[in-house]
Formats: sequence, C-alpha cells, structure tokens
Amino acid sequence: MKRILLDTNAYSHLLSGDKKVLSLLAESDVVYLSIFVLGELYAGFKGGSKEQENTQLLKRFIQKPTVEILEATEETSRVFGQVKNDLKKAGTPLPVNDVWIAAHTLESGSTLITYDIHFREIPDLKLWEYV
Repeated sequence: MKRILLDTNAYSHLLSGDKKVLSLLAESDVVYLSIFVLGELYAGFKGGSKEQENTQLLKRFIQKPTVEILEATEETSRVFGQVKNDLKKAGTPLPVNDVWIAAHTLESGSTLITYDIHFREIPDLKLWEYV
C-alpha cells in the first residue's frame, strides 16, 4: 500500500496543477494531511485574497475517499520529541511545524511529499525526490 503525506507546499503545488504531485496522488492508496499542515493552510488562506475559495477547495479535497487527516496523538508527541532532540544534537533545528509534520510522516510510515530540502536532515524520514 502506497501512503503519502502532503506537506503544505506540495498541496499548494497541487492546486497550481503540478503534474508530479498529481501523479503521486493518482498512484497512492492513502493521502495523509497532518493537522499541522491544515493549520498552515488555513493561516495562509487568512492572509490571502481568496480565503473562501481556497477553504472550499480544501474541504472538497479532504472529502476524497483516499484522503485522511492525521490528528496529534501521544505517539505523535513521542516521535516529535525524539526528532526535535535529534535535530538539536545535530545542530540542525527545523521550524517547529515541520518537526510535527515529520513526526506524523514517521508515525504513519508514509512518504513525505515536500519541496523543502531541510527535511533531509531527519534520518529515517522517507522523502519524495522531486528532482
């Protein structure tokens, strides 16, 4: 079973018609959206000129049968703590929301679809290679 987790920028690329992201969605059995990605998306919608339109598009996307929202659990918190500590020891801190998104990716055993290269700092995180 192919499981992917969309980062905020991957969802934005999807909306702009990115064929690579569209292809990944078509090939996947499960598409996860982290609650932290949703928060970033809603914050971005608030700051933009198309808040209602973007909110409606997101609601339709979430209703697709292959899309699942990942809520934060105690296990997510445990994984977050480990990843954040490892990054601190390595001297490679990441934005806190990205650590949560990485924790959800690791917890769900999925592949993170992102255009942010700083996720490469996290050992054992399965990343989509977009290049």
